[in-house]
Amino acid sequence: MAETQVGEQVLLDRRGLDALLQALRRARYRVMGPTLRDQAVVYDEVRSVADLPEGWTDEQEGGTYRLKKRDDAALFGYILSPHSWKQFLFPPRHKLWSADRNGRGMDITPCEDDAPRYAFLGVRACELHAIRIQDKVFLEGPHVDPIYKAHRERVFIIAAQCTQAGNTCFCASMNSGPKAESGFDLALTEIIGKTTSHFVVEVGSPAGARMLSKVSVKKAKAADTAQAAQARDSAVQQMGRAMQSGDLRDLLQNNYEHPRWNIVANRCLACANCTMACPTCFCSSVENVTDLTGDHAERWRSWDSCFTLDFSYIHGGNVRHSTMSRYRQWMTHKLSTWHDQFESSGCVGCGRCITWCPVGIDITEEVAAIREAPPAPNRKEEDPS
Repeated sequence: MAETQVGEQVLLDRRGLDALLQALRRARYRVMGPTLRDQAVVYDEVRSVADLPEGWTDEQEGGTYRLKKRDDAALFGYILSPHSWKQFLFPPRHKLWSADRNGRGMDITPCEDDAPRYAFLGVRACELHAIRIQDKVFLEGPHVDPIYKAHRERVFIIAAQCTQAGNTCFCASMNSGPKAESGFDLALTEIIGKTTSHFVVEVGSPAGARMLSKVSVKKAKAADTAQAAQARDSAVQQMGRAMQSGDLRDLLQNNYEHPRWNIVANRCLACANCTMACPTCFCSSVENVTDLTGDHAERWRSWDSCFTLDFSYIHGGNVRHSTMSRYRQWMTHKLSTWHDQFESSGCVGCGRCITWCPVGIDITEEVAAIREAPPAPNRKEEDPS
């Protein structure tokens, strides 16, 4: 079969998609994609097209997630999984090293990182932006994270273009979607029918072209690409949220004493759901554990959150002991000071923090409230609370 070129668009039917999945598996990739489990669409191992959530979507609102049956046969007709791809690149829990007593001291054994060859299937545009943000955090600068690097280098990405948006989506406001422009090896736009669907596939990398050459495809015609573009454009009109983002850095830095922080703190449970669901949050902590003999010890890295009381502990006490100060830290970092650290926003508009907040706190609503209400003058020194 002839190899396609980067930037070329071709047609793929369901049998072709299944053949692509099998080709990835033969290449020793572990294909991870959308599946149905625990009354949700979750990313798990996909062995064939039959594992995909055909005919299902999800309804999302503040503090609400529900599966709903569609009236067609869409494979990628859901909005977003509760979990992000972060879980595969930046594992929630990872052993760093172990130590064993040997009579003369300790033998230290670094953890050999046997990173799987993952193929991500169904990555949305906002999630591609989130991966790029974490690339900047973990791979750029003088301190490269070896665990993230090992996982990231072995990933093959198949994007799924959004053809439908949800009530908590606002990626258009953050310039991160709904169309995936780059960062993928292949990108699928699903053309949905009543009983089946097919795909317009854009080749995004030489690796994607090589993999696509292993299956039977047809060259897309102008009518096919126009239909795909129309399907993608429809998602922009369906977004349930919006955020004026151009001036967020300065807006929040000029409003550290805004009364809205106390209002939202009265609702916030400091449960850390928003940071666990967020595809860009990267806070972590390390812990040492030993066996009962004291002869073996291990060091583990685990996800943490700026919402936990102990996260800001330094010698002498906690820097942020109130819920208000912790919520303010999260939101101002995500939307404002992230620009100073990484030259971009830390938010991609996926809306997960809204959906999975137990009390439905809405980050777009909080920004709007700070923008509209008169600000309180900032004090010269930060309130230690």
